[in-house]
Amino acid sequence: MRLNDPVADIRRSRAIAADPQKIWDVLADFGAVSSWADVVDHSCLLDHGTAGGTVGTSRRVQLGRTTVVERITDFDPPHALAYDVEGLPPLVRRLHNRWTLRPIARGLTEVTLSSAVTVGSNPLQRIAERVFGRASATRLDRLLACLAKRLEEQHV
Repeated sequence: MRLNDPVADIRRSRAIAADPQKIWDVLADFGAVSSWADVVDHSCLLDHGTAGGTVGTSRRVQLGRTTVVERITDFDPPHALAYDVEGLPPLVRRLHNRWTLRPIARGLTEVTLSSAVTVGSNPLQRIAERVFGRASATRLDRLLACLAKRLEEQHV
């Protein structure tokens, strides 16, 4: 995590005992994140990308009393899924999340989830960056754990 720049980059990785395609199938079901991520109370697709593509597809995500919209910016099956998060407090200029999948052995995939948070350089924004960065790191770890649990349950 970089706290001296206007962008805080938070990155977490986890090895999951599943092939990339099985993991991708869960992540690519974009509107169904609430079915496996316990931090999400409700989720649904809002609209599809232009010209039948996936980039631009958006979902509504309810996290407690907070509602955000996540819009796909990169969709590269079965390697990468990235999206911007809209509807955050004004102190946060931009939040961009990216899932990447990398096979590391037969039936084992390294899943990396990263968040880039753009705030600003004034003192209040710098404090918000630190607080948001710490909370984001915890949330990334939890999302990875939820994804692993979902895939482990499929093997039972």
